[in-house]
Amino acid sequence: MKRLLALAMIGMFAAVATAPALAQNKQNTKMSACQAQAGEKKLEGKDRQNFVSQCLKAKPAKPKSKLAECNAKTKGMGKEEAAKTRSECMKAPA
Repeated sequence: MKRLLALAMIGMFAAVATAPALAQNKQNTKMSACQAQAGEKKLEGKDRQNFVSQCLKAKPAKPKSKLAECNAKTKGMGKEEAAKTRSECMKAPA
C-alpha cells in the first residue's frame, strides 16, 4: 500500500513538473518565430526589440465559428434562400 502511494505521489510530481516545461517550449517557439519575422523585415536595434516585444504580446486570432461564417455568407439574402444556404454551409466539411 505504501508503495502504491509512493508511486502515485511520484506520478503527480512528474505531471506537475512537465507542464511548465511544455509552456516554456511554446514560448521558445513563439520567440523564434518573432525573431525570424524581425529578421525578414531586416529590423535592428530598438526597432527589432519593439517588434519582437509586440509580437510576443500578440494573441492569436480566435477562429470564427462555423455558424458565424455561414451567417456571414447569407447576408442580404431572403429568409428562405438564407436558410437553405446556411443549411448547406453547415453540412459542408470544415
